[in-house]
Amino acid sequence: MDITPPLRFGYADSPFGQLHYAEQGAGRPLLLLHQTPRSWDEFRELIPLLAPHRRVIAMDMVGFGASAKAPAPHTIELFAAGALALLDALGIEYADVLGHHTGGVVAVELAASAPERVGLLVLSSTPWTDSRFRRSHADGPGVDEAAHAPGGDHLLTLWRLRQPYYPDPATSLLDRFVHDALAPGVDPAEGHRACARYYMEDKIGSVKTSVLLLGAAADPFALPAMAPLRENLTGAPSVTSAVVDGGMIPLMEHKAAEVAEIVTMFLTESPIESAL
Repeated sequence: MDITPPLRFGYADSPFGQLHYAEQGAGRPLLLLHQTPRSWDEFRELIPLLAPHRRVIAMDMVGFGASAKAPAPHTIELFAAGALALLDALGIEYADVLGHHTGGVVAVELAASAPERVGLLVLSSTPWTDSRFRRSHADGPGVDEAAHAPGGDHLLTLWRLRQPYYPDPATSLLDRFVHDALAPGVDPAEGHRACARYYMEDKIGSVKTSVLLLGAAADPFALPAMAPLRENLTGAPSVTSAVVDGGMIPLMEHKAAEVAEIVTMFLTESPIESAL
């Protein structure tokens, strides 16, 4: 009989304002950090698959979802400070962390700046934000940028910018993306700009925990970053990797079962070096 507690939602007070989160399960905490401009909803399918093994907490990062907003420019350090503030508010001293896309960059900052708070680290489809990345994004991220138009053209622009990187048909997944991108106070592109402001090469060597690099085989943006991430995780005692066949940018929703299997194996300290 499944005795996993049901999914619940909450708000936690923090120095940034109230932070929204979803939570399920019990035991050792696992913090999930979404890509931008998504929210906790990115993990809707994954949470119940991980909850039998962990206390899973998926937050809306500062500036996104239903969490408190912050004035631009946003930074990865701001998002990481917000994540630590949530852990503090929930009385959690130590958690494993999984971050996807922008959330993976935030996870690197968390592990580097607060190593005493971070256990095992899962970096999913995480970009390598070095000087070359910053130069390539100097004129903007090239995705999730749509000027608001009285006729609503920006809605279709947001949809079409993402559509090539979503499984076909992607209507339901893109509905959820657009919902988050249009949340009050959210700038859909600001999280990408925050990545382009981050000097990951100065921080990643300070990651001192074991790391799983999780890739999506059909993600042309993040998959190539797995090699430089591995090369630069020089302080990690172990770095393992796995690539999900058929995975795309919405890896967490589209391939939740495969992700859950890989992540659960890693969190229970089973070696992984495979592709599903």
